[in-house]
Amino acid sequence: MDSFNVIISPKALSQLNSYIDYLQYTLLNDQAARNVWLDALETKDRLSKAAGSLKFCNHPQLQKDGYRIINFMRHRYLMLYRIENTTVYVDAVYHQLQDYENLFADKL
Repeated sequence: MDSFNVIISPKALSQLNSYIDYLQYTLLNDQAARNVWLDALETKDRLSKAAGSLKFCNHPQLQKDGYRIINFMRHRYLMLYRIENTTVYVDAVYHQLQDYENLFADKL
């Protein structure tokens, strides 16, 4: 099994922090915020081991650019990423209920 170096972009980290801030400061649920953060860290660790085996996005532009997704294990969030050699670049984090492929493709 290959091992990948995972780099989370500032934009993706900002998106994740927005979700966590919402849980912590709007919903006033510190435990939920902590759990999502821990799930994100575990997802990053899983990505370092399994990035090459996960499916490509359905959106044609994202497929062309080599984007894939990985779902968080215990929460309804996902990371959009691409692989270059042995490095994984996480470029976005979305909630699964968002139209994430179209949202992201429109920004490319």
